[in-house]
Amino acid sequence: MSSELSSLQEQILKLKEEKRAIILAHNYQRNEVQDIADFVGDSLELSRKAATIDCEMIVFCGVHFMAESASILSPDKTVLLPEAEALCPMADMIQVDSPRPVRTRFPGFENPPPYIFPPEFTLRDIKAKYPGVPVVAYVNTTADVKAESDICCTSANVVTVIESLPGDSVICIPDKNLSMWAARNTKKKVIAWDGYCNVHERVTVEDVKKAKAEHPGAVVVAHPECRIEVLDMADHVTSTSGMLRFCRTSPAAEFVIGTEIGLMHRLRKENPGKVFHALRKDMICPNMKKTTLASVLRAFRENVHVVKVPDHIRVPAKRALDRMLAIP
Repeated sequence: MSSELSSLQEQILKLKEEKRAIILAHNYQRNEVQDIADFVGDSLELSRKAATIDCEMIVFCGVHFMAESASILSPDKTVLLPEAEALCPMADMIQVDSPRPVRTRFPGFENPPPYIFPPEFTLRDIKAKYPGVPVVAYVNTTADVKAESDICCTSANVVTVIESLPGDSVICIPDKNLSMWAARNTKKKVIAWDGYCNVHERVTVEDVKKAKAEHPGAVVVAHPECRIEVLDMADHVTSTSGMLRFCRTSPAAEFVIGTEIGLMHRLRKENPGKVFHALRKDMICPNMKKTTLASVLRAFRENVHVVKVPDHIRVPAKRALDRMLAIP
């Protein structure tokens, strides 16, 4: 590490102690940001961990909805997002009641599968069309969308959440790929939204074929935000935390990883005797990479950017999260 980065780290650690703060870093953050964090992980697990820590400030190195989740679960703590423009395009593809203009689709996705609602609709539109059908909101959504939903889910427990609900249909938002993956694993009708993660969506069958040809002995592990035809070709489908557990316990020595490349840093640190390859080298989330050590230091020095979810949204959003957490 360069002397400049080392100096930034020293200054951050000093201010962290002075302000009784903790630093959270998502698995997709820059390597040096992960290295300075008190906890590294998935968004919800980080917010849940922060809620148990005796501190006054949470600096969340991630994207905006993640800092919102921290505020929802720790309302009495100051939550800072180092980069105000670190947003999640997928989370922003759905709104509660203000329709967006139709976005440009990727080639080949002009005709989405049945039961997928395009983004010119709103969450309240789809609820009105299917009255009484429970809404399952992926944690990768904004706080107001969570508040308008019945229950939350993660990429790891989406099927369990769906199976816990009454009736034979659910509305699952906003990631169509995660919804289609869930539909494959439940008998319920899954009514989906036409949202997607632009990092995972770009992976194609040809990419998987190429990776398998280049690394014939490797185990292909894919995130359920990838297209369903990509998941069909993977050896194992799981969340980022699931990838960490799977690669740690698997007897295999070589893996192709189908998620944002930031996870490779932690995989390699925790498994020094194993080899990891990116499914695509350009699986990079520009929003996750906006956070730098310099922006973390600025957040501490200037007390920016504060994320505070108001109670009229926080309370129902927390209720949706609590319903998920109450499932055995």
